[in-house]
Amino acid sequence: MGTPVHGPDLRAARPGQSRRALLAGSVGNFIEWYEFGVYGYFATVIAARFFTPEGGSEVEGLVKTYASFALAFFFRPVGAALFGRLADRIGRRPVLILVIVLMTGATTLIGALPTYATVGALAPWLLTLLRVVQGLSAGGEFGGAVSVMTEFAPPGRRGLYGSWQSFTVALGLLGGAGVAALLAGVLSAGQLGDWGWRLPFLLTLPLGLGALWLRLRLDETPAFEAEVASEAAGSPPAREVARAVALGAGRVMGWAAAGYTFLVVLPSYLQSTLNASFQQALLATVFANLGFAVTIIPAGLLSDRIGRRAVMLPGALLVVVLAVPLLNLLQDTGVSTGAKGVAVFGAGAVGGLMAGPGPAMLAELFPTSVRCTGLGLAYALSNAVFSGCAGLIITETVKRTGNVDIPAYYAVATCALSALALSVAPARHGAGGKGELTECS
Repeated sequence: MGTPVHGPDLRAARPGQSRRALLAGSVGNFIEWYEFGVYGYFATVIAARFFTPEGGSEVEGLVKTYASFALAFFFRPVGAALFGRLADRIGRRPVLILVIVLMTGATTLIGALPTYATVGALAPWLLTLLRVVQGLSAGGEFGGAVSVMTEFAPPGRRGLYGSWQSFTVALGLLGGAGVAALLAGVLSAGQLGDWGWRLPFLLTLPLGLGALWLRLRLDETPAFEAEVASEAAGSPPAREVARAVALGAGRVMGWAAAGYTFLVVLPSYLQSTLNASFQQALLATVFANLGFAVTIIPAGLLSDRIGRRAVMLPGALLVVVLAVPLLNLLQDTGVSTGAKGVAVFGAGAVGGLMAGPGPAMLAELFPTSVRCTGLGLAYALSNAVFSGCAGLIITETVKRTGNVDIPAYYAVATCALSALALSVAPARHGAGGKGELTECS
């Protein structure tokens, strides 16, 4: 295992700066994943309001809803490249301010959109356009936020600080599930479908304004300032960066696929395939996200002691072993609700083992000059293919084959490949100088 090393420039960060960076980076991730969770939890409602004209198939509408969901994810790599390169050139702070404005505006507007019944075929196009804006801004959010968190982290605490990115993902998904469950409990099905689904999206506006205020008070990172001041500043060869991006994407593939399968796609799968009620599906998702949240920060902290791969690899292998039995348990009508709750809690907890050290692991693959671009692309590409397409692939494959075990097979396959990528040692980029991050392997 390599020893985590911070150059002298990173040590110059004051405790107050580190705390502000942690908070400012985390709040944007919370909003981003709150919205993505809400969209997933209300997928069946959105399908009926935007993608299912009179006489249309409910399954077909759900597939189109997930197609729009996937499209937003495919714009994340574009956003990662665009905003990441900007952040590597002009600084992390201005880009984080820009992306939170875009994300907040697009999400709020979704809550005000006219439906298919009002404007016809224009409705799904408007929704898809806003999803594209969300995808672009989300692509820039991850690279900027993780760079800020890890570059401001105290020595030996990069895994802990980076894990807050994943932890706020869990909080965002839990927040979305909590709001959805609350609305489902206090509103009738008719009210929820008519106007209640809009409320979670509109709630993003005050959240986004709070995040904007925090980011306006954020300092630029010492690592970026040192890079700008360095006369020898420059980018590594494109081929080296591309290899690191491919390796990073492979390492987080299982985290992306298994996480989204069990934390976001699960509610619609339980409703459309196993005939669960909306409330039952949301409850299962809350348990899964609680398990996910519980292990993330301990996993990040542990990775500072024993290495990133030493924590992430067992997580990927546990999904390979446990995914099919877990899904079979959920399908068994003879198993108690309590046992199913424990099972989905455990599934989320295993995902947290990969998600906790993941952000720091990605940051350590790239030098300062390309860090936002590189780690943002690795994460966005993996999520575009394996998270954004999860709902579409699973729903369409179950529809065509009738095999209700497809979600488990999907998680197993991606985590197996992720375990292979985690077994490969990355090339070194000349660590330790000018505030660079060296890998804790």
